[in-house]
Amino acid sequence: MIGDILRALSQLGDPRFRGVLLAGVGLSVALLAGFSAILIWGAQWLVGPSVTLPWLGEVTWLDNAAGWAAVPFTLIASIFLMVPVASAFTGLFLDRIADAVEARHYPGLPPARRQGWGEMLRESAGFLGLVVGVNLLALVAYLVLAPLALFIFWAVNGFLLGREYAQLVAARHLSQAEAAGFRTRYRGRIWGLGVLMAVPLSVPVLNLLVPVVGAAAFTHLFHRIQASAAR
Repeated sequence: MIGDILRALSQLGDPRFRGVLLAGVGLSVALLAGFSAILIWGAQWLVGPSVTLPWLGEVTWLDNAAGWAAVPFTLIASIFLMVPVASAFTGLFLDRIADAVEARHYPGLPPARRQGWGEMLRESAGFLGLVVGVNLLALVAYLVLAPLALFIFWAVNGFLLGREYAQLVAARHLSQAEAAGFRTRYRGRIWGLGVLMAVPLSVPVLNLLVPVVGAAAFTHLFHRIQASAAR
Protein backbone atom coordinates (compact mmCIF):
# COMPACT_ATOMS: atom_id res chain seq x y z
CA MET A 1 0.00 0.00 0.00
CA ILE A 2 2.90 2.35 0.72
CA GLY A 3 4.18 1.52 -2.75
CA ASP A 4 0.82 2.49 -4.26
CA ILE A 5 1.01 5.88 -2.53
CA LEU A 6 4.63 6.44 -3.57
CA ARG A 7 3.80 5.66 -7.20
CA ALA A 8 0.89 8.09 -7.00
CA LEU A 9 3.12 10.81 -5.52
CA SER A 10 5.77 10.24 -8.20
CA GLN A 11 3.24 11.24 -10.87
CA LEU A 12 2.25 14.60 -9.34
CA GLY A 13 4.33 16.35 -12.01
CA ASP A 14 2.08 14.92 -14.76
CA PRO A 15 0.22 17.82 -16.46
CA ARG A 16 -3.07 15.92 -16.08
CA PHE A 17 -2.45 15.57 -12.35
CA ARG A 18 -1.56 19.25 -12.04
CA GLY A 19 -4.75 20.34 -13.79
CA VAL A 20 -6.96 18.30 -11.48
CA LEU A 21 -4.89 19.30 -8.45
CA LEU A 22 -5.24 23.01 -9.23
CA ALA A 23 -8.98 22.64 -9.83
CA GLY A 24 -9.42 20.63 -6.63
CA VAL A 25 -7.31 22.99 -4.52
CA GLY A 26 -9.16 26.00 -5.93
CA LEU A 27 -12.58 24.53 -5.19
CA SER A 28 -11.51 23.29 -1.74
CA VAL A 29 -10.01 26.64 -0.75
CA ALA A 30 -13.08 28.48 -2.03
CA LEU A 31 -15.45 26.28 -0.03
CA LEU A 32 -13.38 26.43 3.15
CA ALA A 33 -12.87 30.21 2.81
CA GLY A 34 -16.61 30.66 2.34
CA PHE A 35 -17.34 28.56 5.43
CA SER A 36 -14.76 30.52 7.46
CA ALA A 37 -16.17 33.86 6.34
CA ILE A 38 -19.72 32.82 7.26
CA LEU A 39 -18.59 31.53 10.66
CA ILE A 40 -16.61 34.69 11.49
CA TRP A 41 -19.43 36.95 10.29
CA GLY A 42 -21.93 34.91 12.32
CA ALA A 43 -19.83 35.25 15.50
CA GLN A 44 -19.59 39.01 14.99
CA TRP A 45 -23.31 39.29 14.26
CA LEU A 46 -24.26 37.37 17.41
CA VAL A 47 -22.14 39.67 19.57
CA GLY A 48 -23.25 42.85 17.82
CA PRO A 49 -21.32 46.06 17.18
CA SER A 50 -21.42 47.16 20.82
CA VAL A 51 -22.28 45.78 24.23
CA THR A 52 -22.91 47.61 27.49
CA LEU A 53 -21.16 45.92 30.40
CA PRO A 54 -21.35 46.70 34.13
CA TRP A 55 -18.58 49.06 35.26
CA LEU A 56 -17.09 49.13 31.76
CA GLY A 57 -19.93 50.87 29.97
CA GLU A 58 -20.22 50.52 26.20
CA VAL A 59 -17.69 48.15 24.62
CA THR A 60 -17.30 48.31 20.85
CA TRP A 61 -14.54 45.78 20.24
CA LEU A 62 -16.22 42.53 21.27
CA ASP A 63 -17.48 41.77 17.74
CA ASN A 64 -13.91 41.88 16.40
CA ALA A 65 -12.74 39.74 19.32
CA ALA A 66 -15.46 37.20 18.57
CA GLY A 67 -14.41 37.13 14.93
CA TRP A 68 -10.78 36.46 15.83
CA ALA A 69 -11.84 33.85 18.38
CA ALA A 70 -13.65 31.98 15.58
CA VAL A 71 -10.45 31.64 13.53
CA PRO A 72 -8.91 28.72 15.51
CA PHE A 73 -12.28 26.96 15.38
CA THR A 74 -12.40 27.28 11.59
CA LEU A 75 -8.90 25.75 11.32
CA ILE A 76 -10.01 22.75 13.40
CA ALA A 77 -13.31 22.51 11.50
CA SER A 78 -11.43 22.53 8.18
CA ILE A 79 -9.92 19.15 9.09
CA PHE A 80 -13.37 17.61 9.37
CA LEU A 81 -14.73 19.55 6.39
CA MET A 82 -11.98 18.23 4.11
CA VAL A 83 -13.42 14.72 4.43
CA PRO A 84 -16.70 15.48 2.63
CA VAL A 85 -14.94 17.94 0.31
CA ALA A 86 -12.37 15.32 -0.70
CA SER A 87 -15.01 12.63 -1.16
CA ALA A 88 -17.20 14.92 -3.27
CA PHE A 89 -14.33 15.90 -5.58
CA THR A 90 -13.17 12.30 -5.96
CA GLY A 91 -16.19 11.29 -8.03
CA LEU A 92 -15.85 14.34 -10.25
CA PHE A 93 -12.12 14.10 -10.98
CA LEU A 94 -11.31 10.40 -10.57
CA ASP A 95 -11.63 9.50 -14.26
CA ARG A 96 -8.99 12.04 -15.29
CA ILE A 97 -6.52 10.82 -12.66
CA ALA A 98 -7.19 7.13 -13.33
CA ASP A 99 -6.78 7.71 -17.09
CA ALA A 100 -3.38 9.33 -16.49
CA VAL A 101 -2.25 6.50 -14.18
CA GLU A 102 -3.40 3.76 -16.55
CA ALA A 103 -1.85 5.45 -19.60
CA ARG A 104 1.55 5.55 -17.91
CA HIS A 105 1.60 2.34 -15.86
CA TYR A 106 -0.99 0.01 -17.42
CA PRO A 107 -0.95 0.49 -21.21
CA GLY A 108 -3.02 -1.85 -23.30
CA LEU A 109 -6.01 -2.00 -20.99
CA PRO A 110 -9.46 -2.08 -22.62
CA PRO A 111 -11.31 1.27 -22.52
CA ALA A 112 -12.71 2.11 -19.09
CA ARG A 113 -16.45 2.25 -18.56
CA ARG A 114 -17.50 5.90 -18.48
CA GLN A 115 -19.98 7.13 -15.91
CA GLY A 116 -22.33 9.90 -16.97
CA TRP A 117 -22.34 13.18 -15.06
CA GLY A 118 -25.73 12.32 -13.63
CA GLU A 119 -24.45 9.01 -12.23
CA MET A 120 -21.29 10.61 -10.86
CA LEU A 121 -23.18 13.48 -9.21
CA ARG A 122 -25.73 11.07 -7.74
CA GLU A 123 -23.06 8.81 -6.27
CA SER A 124 -20.97 11.73 -5.00
CA ALA A 125 -24.00 13.33 -3.36
CA GLY A 126 -25.04 10.02 -1.78
CA PHE A 127 -21.57 9.38 -0.41
CA LEU A 128 -21.27 12.97 0.78
CA GLY A 129 -24.44 12.50 2.82
CA LEU A 130 -23.09 9.22 4.22
CA VAL A 131 -19.78 10.81 5.25
CA VAL A 132 -21.46 13.78 6.93
CA GLY A 133 -23.98 11.54 8.73
CA VAL A 134 -21.38 9.05 9.99
CA ASN A 135 -19.06 11.84 11.18
CA LEU A 136 -21.91 13.53 13.03
CA LEU A 137 -22.62 10.23 14.80
CA ALA A 138 -18.90 9.80 15.47
CA LEU A 139 -18.85 13.15 17.31
CA VAL A 140 -20.15 11.28 20.36
CA ALA A 141 -17.11 8.98 20.25
CA TYR A 142 -14.80 11.96 19.67
CA LEU A 143 -16.15 13.65 22.82
CA VAL A 144 -16.39 10.57 25.06
CA LEU A 145 -13.00 9.19 23.98
CA ALA A 146 -11.26 12.53 23.45
CA PRO A 147 -7.66 11.20 23.78
CA LEU A 148 -8.41 8.72 20.99
CA ALA A 149 -10.43 11.12 18.83
CA LEU A 150 -7.79 11.45 16.10
CA PHE A 151 -7.39 7.66 15.80
CA ILE A 152 -11.16 7.22 15.65
CA PHE A 153 -11.29 9.92 12.94
CA TRP A 154 -8.65 8.07 10.89
CA ALA A 155 -10.33 4.68 11.32
CA VAL A 156 -13.86 5.87 10.51
CA ASN A 157 -12.93 8.06 7.57
CA GLY A 158 -10.35 5.58 6.31
CA PHE A 159 -13.15 3.04 6.02
CA LEU A 160 -15.47 5.53 4.29
CA LEU A 161 -12.89 6.91 1.88
CA GLY A 162 -11.57 3.43 1.06
CA ARG A 163 -15.09 2.27 0.31
CA GLU A 164 -15.72 5.21 -2.03
CA TYR A 165 -12.37 5.17 -3.85
CA ALA A 166 -12.40 1.40 -4.33
CA GLN A 167 -15.95 1.37 -5.67
CA LEU A 168 -15.33 4.21 -8.12
CA VAL A 169 -12.02 2.82 -9.39
CA ALA A 170 -13.32 -0.75 -9.75
CA ALA A 171 -16.51 0.41 -11.50
CA ARG A 172 -14.37 1.75 -14.36
CA HIS A 173 -13.59 -1.84 -15.40
CA LEU A 174 -16.28 -3.93 -13.67
CA SER A 175 -20.04 -3.76 -13.33
CA GLN A 176 -21.38 -2.03 -10.22
CA ALA A 177 -22.19 -5.42 -8.67
CA GLU A 178 -18.72 -6.77 -9.45
CA ALA A 179 -17.13 -3.58 -8.09
CA ALA A 180 -19.10 -4.00 -4.85
CA GLY A 181 -17.89 -7.63 -4.68
CA PHE A 182 -14.28 -6.50 -5.18
CA ARG A 183 -14.70 -3.95 -2.39
CA THR A 184 -16.09 -6.59 -0.03
CA ARG A 185 -13.53 -9.26 -0.90
CA TYR A 186 -10.53 -7.00 -0.31
CA ARG A 187 -12.00 -4.79 2.41
CA GLY A 188 -8.97 -5.20 4.70
CA ARG A 189 -6.48 -3.82 2.18
CA ILE A 190 -8.97 -1.18 1.05
CA TRP A 191 -9.53 -0.01 4.62
CA GLY A 192 -5.77 0.06 5.25
CA LEU A 193 -5.10 2.29 2.25
CA GLY A 194 -8.12 4.41 3.19
CA VAL A 195 -6.64 5.01 6.64
CA LEU A 196 -3.33 6.05 5.05
CA MET A 197 -5.34 8.56 2.99
CA ALA A 198 -7.30 9.76 6.04
CA VAL A 199 -4.14 10.61 8.02
CA PRO A 200 -3.08 13.55 5.80
CA LEU A 201 -6.70 14.77 5.85
CA SER A 202 -5.99 15.85 9.43
CA VAL A 203 -3.05 18.05 8.31
CA PRO A 204 -4.06 21.48 6.93
CA VAL A 205 -2.70 22.24 3.41
CA LEU A 206 -1.43 18.65 2.99
CA ASN A 207 -5.06 17.52 3.01
CA LEU A 208 -5.59 19.33 -0.30
CA LEU A 209 -3.52 16.63 -2.05
CA VAL A 210 -5.66 13.75 -0.81
CA PRO A 211 -8.31 13.62 -3.59
CA VAL A 212 -5.66 13.39 -6.33
CA VAL A 213 -3.20 11.10 -4.54
CA GLY A 214 -6.04 8.93 -3.25
CA ALA A 215 -7.56 8.42 -6.69
CA ALA A 216 -4.16 7.48 -8.12
CA ALA A 217 -3.19 5.19 -5.22
CA PHE A 218 -6.47 3.26 -5.38
CA THR A 219 -6.07 2.87 -9.14
CA HIS A 220 -2.70 1.21 -8.47
CA LEU A 221 -4.22 -0.93 -5.70
CA PHE A 222 -7.03 -2.15 -7.96
CA HIS A 223 -4.75 -3.16 -10.84
CA ARG A 224 -2.21 -4.75 -8.51
CA ILE A 225 -4.91 -6.92 -6.93
CA GLN A 226 -6.42 -7.81 -10.32
CA ALA A 227 -3.03 -8.80 -11.70
CA SER A 228 -2.31 -10.94 -8.64
CA ALA A 229 -5.73 -12.65 -8.83
CA ALA A 230 -5.20 -13.43 -12.54
CA ARG A 231 -2.01 -15.41 -11.91
